[in-house]
Amino acid sequence: MKLKRTLIKNANIVNEGKVFSGDILIEGEFIKQIDTSISAKSADVAIIDAEGKYVLPGAIDDQVHFREPGLTHKATIETESRAALAGGITSFIEMPNTNPQTTTVEKLEEKFEIAAKTSSANYSFMFGGTNDNLDEILKVDETSVAGLKLFLGSSTGNMLVDDPKVLEKIFQNTNMVISVHCEDEATIRKNLKAHIEKFGDDIPIEKHPIIRSEEACYLSSSTAIALAKKTGARLHVFHLSTGKETNLFTNKIPLKDKKITAEVCIHHLWFSDEDYKTKGTNIKWNPAVKTKTDREQLWEALLDDRIDVIATDHAPHTIEEKKNVYTKAPSGGPLVQHALPAMLEKHHEGKISIEKIVEKMCHNPAILFQVERRGYIKEGYYADLVLVDLNNPWTVKKDNILYKCGWSPFEGTTFKSRITHTILNGSLVYHNFKFSEVKAAKRLTFNR
Repeated sequence: MKLKRTLIKNANIVNEGKVFSGDILIEGEFIKQIDTSISAKSADVAIIDAEGKYVLPGAIDDQVHFREPGLTHKATIETESRAALAGGITSFIEMPNTNPQTTTVEKLEEKFEIAAKTSSANYSFMFGGTNDNLDEILKVDETSVAGLKLFLGSSTGNMLVDDPKVLEKIFQNTNMVISVHCEDEATIRKNLKAHIEKFGDDIPIEKHPIIRSEEACYLSSSTAIALAKKTGARLHVFHLSTGKETNLFTNKIPLKDKKITAEVCIHHLWFSDEDYKTKGTNIKWNPAVKTKTDREQLWEALLDDRIDVIATDHAPHTIEEKKNVYTKAPSGGPLVQHALPAMLEKHHEGKISIEKIVEKMCHNPAILFQVERRGYIKEGYYADLVLVDLNNPWTVKKDNILYKCGWSPFEGTTFKSRITHTILNGSLVYHNFKFSEVKAAKRLTFNR
């Protein structure tokens, strides 16, 4: 059987800190050749003219909540993975706080089965830790799953790991990357109680970053880091939201040698507490969006490599749920479709280079989680590629939002850059707001 072949011509290729003009030949699922000029020697080669466009590796989002199983009125793996492709995210790692939670090997495998049938993008999952499932954690095949997720604050169900002895045992007994949500629950409860006494349930949304405070974040993340240093565990701290926390991380060693790494999410780089006035609970996240100063310090740490990864923490809720009073409005929002366009907007503003965006959204997640043959534009790697037109503006509107929940915190925003093509494992799966019916998604594999 003849392998399908695609030739991308005249591209501005962004890879490993460089932008260079060239062509990319794809054969089957893989990148066969990259050169300054490749000629199509036979008629069976599909040609994509990328004149004026940039070709990036497909982004790898290391933190999403696609709500399946159990919360599918908000989202499904099928709907959100399509939205991800439209946003240039070709691979995702999904979190364990579904219903039922992914805290047994059996439930993990059930999720993989759902994704194998319905996902439009490449997929893997985090296994969830609890106060009482160490036996299950030890059963997990570390080569077949992205890593371990621990909620050290702000969890649903029984996923809050707040027993210090259990925590230390987990840190001592796994080689997996341990990804953590760090907010100190006792601090938050105390702050929330004081605010409920003053306002009742209808607490002004502007108080969210005071309730889920800098102190709550720093106390939790510094404790987790101290434990990782004590046990030698491989720790990844999700969604930093404060400037103070950035000082806990280093840029003195290459990412591949780091034992303690950090991530920042789109919303903490884009919004500040000033936006609560207009956006209300639509930008209620945990950890909270904080001050302009925090945002500037997060940018500084991202650009000087103390922060390693940009992710989304995509976590949709229905708009009806979000419209509730403060104590009943859930935290989280949908982001996968708009994350890369938002970062490219910051590139237009002169805040970040396109090479740095690729490093933080493509290369570094691949290094950090040891994702096999993805995250780069290299011969022999899977052809997960995104074509971007940097000068083709479009506005986020209800009719072009692809999330099942049907809304976005970016509604009304005009982005200068447009994702025109997404290629997944060698197949063109998305082109100018239209999807092909090709099923090309694969389960992520890991070099461990």
